[in-house]
Amino acid sequence: MGLQENFETLDEAPSWKDDELLECVAVVPEAPNTATFSFRAPSGAWFKYQPGQFVTLELPVPGETVYRTYTISSSPSRPLSLSVTVKAQPDSIGTRWMLDHLRPGMRIKAMGPAGIFTLPNRPTGKYLFISAGSGVTPSLSMTKYLFDRGQDPDICFVNCAKRPSEIIARSDLEHMASRVPGIKLHFIVEEDDPFRTWSGYRGMLNQIVLGFIAQDYLEREVYCCGPDPFMQAVREMLIAMGFNMDNYNQESFGAPVENEADAPETDDVILEDDKEAVIEFTNSGVSHTCTQTDTVLAAAKAAGLNIPSGCTFGVCGTCKVKKTEGEVHMVHNGGISDEDVENGYILACCSNPIGKVAVEV
Repeated sequence: MGLQENFETLDEAPSWKDDELLECVAVVPEAPNTATFSFRAPSGAWFKYQPGQFVTLELPVPGETVYRTYTISSSPSRPLSLSVTVKAQPDSIGTRWMLDHLRPGMRIKAMGPAGIFTLPNRPTGKYLFISAGSGVTPSLSMTKYLFDRGQDPDICFVNCAKRPSEIIARSDLEHMASRVPGIKLHFIVEEDDPFRTWSGYRGMLNQIVLGFIAQDYLEREVYCCGPDPFMQAVREMLIAMGFNMDNYNQESFGAPVENEADAPETDDVILEDDKEAVIEFTNSGVSHTCTQTDTVLAAAKAAGLNIPSGCTFGVCGTCKVKKTEGEVHMVHNGGISDEDVENGYILACCSNPIGKVAVEV
């Protein structure tokens, strides 16, 4: 029986509990190997949760029962249904089963909601949502919630995808942005779809792109979700740009966190201007003492040496030099290849020495 058959008004309906089954009511394709599954409570119960939280689904995969955690992509401002948007990876089992077999009318068990990656109780601030791939789901829920509040939100929404066709929930996002001036969308893709026009950003998210599309990033609360290497790169970018990391929040879609105690520690490198470093310029026979916050390029100039440079922002690659000893912290913007990094090369303009370092200059 549906809600109207059980209750006269929503106020009379109980909230959904995780000992109830969910009934699938809709399956909407979003992108290759990606779909949104919408559920209702057969009892007519309504869903109460915070935007950004997740549920755990019990999936009857043949031969075994598996449990998979998915961020809720719908908004608690629309409490009659609950949706998850899932993307199957090459090794997916549970998600693959959902895409191939879960259809409207089928019922599954779910647990939750849970999670601490959520908006403040009174979300009136300025937000910068940064995501990659299916990591878009929590910021999608948050954006829907802020949109439904009826107040003009201030959201800079950044989503990275392989191709334009793989941007998840693009039409939903564009619908909201077309009606609320405070929602600014920025999609970044690695490559075009064949025979289709793309006029947006291409390449990888870096400091230059982030500073261009969110010039007031220092004033915003950042919510980031995606693969761990992606989030690590975002953190390094923000730290290098002087962002107050107290205003940074993250959630890996691979391992959502239920409480603060379970939150993993980050291994970010925080450069300190009172920590001494020594750079040996081996070709010149010069040794220079500096601090961690000095770049190799700045230290070379202070030592009276010249390293050819151009952009000084890790883009052009002009200042590439060979590091033969020690460690540096390098946050570049695409000016050096992974192969060069593996072979010991660095960009002097955006590399900070950690301890003793030797470079061929």
